[in-house]
Amino acid sequence: MKPAQFAYARAKDLPHALALWAEAGEDAQILAGGQSLIAGLGLRLADTPALIDINHVPDLAGVTESGDRIRIGAMTRHADLARNPLVAEHAPAIAEAAPLIAHPAIQARGTIGGSLAYADPAAEFPACVVALDAELVVQGQGGERRIPAADFFLGLYETALEPFELLTAIEIPKAGRRRQTVQELVRRHGDYAIVGIVLAADVQGDTLGAAKVVYFGVGDAPVVAEGAARALEQGDVSAALKALNDDLDPPGDLTGGPETKRHLARVILQRAINALRAQ
Repeated sequence: MKPAQFAYARAKDLPHALALWAEAGEDAQILAGGQSLIAGLGLRLADTPALIDINHVPDLAGVTESGDRIRIGAMTRHADLARNPLVAEHAPAIAEAAPLIAHPAIQARGTIGGSLAYADPAAEFPACVVALDAELVVQGQGGERRIPAADFFLGLYETALEPFELLTAIEIPKAGRRRQTVQELVRRHGDYAIVGIVLAADVQGDTLGAAKVVYFGVGDAPVVAEGAARALEQGDVSAALKALNDDLDPPGDLTGGPETKRHLARVILQRAINALRAQ
């Protein structure tokens, strides 16, 4: 199929993009990597009166250091994140997640900002930014504001972005000695995860201090497993695995029912723990 007819405009800078968006109306769409948007338009699963292309807006891509944080521009491509030395050193979960996303052609065009704004609950990056205590920087006509990642994802494809607000950057605390890992179970490499996890913690012998356990693919947004995290902080892996019975309420789908999903969640939590301890 072909998409319905729409207008197209290329923004030259951020104020221009916001002005074009306001002129086109709230139903207009921002075109970043377009890896989900263009497919949806082509299949007539989505419709828009206009696309505002931000691919040529300066300063929206790249990774820089800012004190005890790194700042990732929203237009930074997945492939660039996978090989960026600052990301590998200071936010290794992001570097680890990027090659898991779909296939090289999509990694070459898809952007981290597009992934976060789209808020697919089976995607890797939303769970990553929650687990890493990131802050999302957004810009609207009224100026800039910052949203903790834990407050950004509200539900299925729903975020805290207000009308005519654009995600411009992601700021992530440097990992330091804190260890991070991403694990997922998929039918084939590049498929959406049946169940996935991002685990970040301070490894101290048998305990995982200040553990953040965040799942993807088991709810309508990233799911923080608080009970499992508390058990890991006490060094009790068995209790952490059992806590997932209360932490997770996954819907059944074509890959399995809720109990199957919980079982797989336990499997990858154990794998994540082993991966952190082996680092």
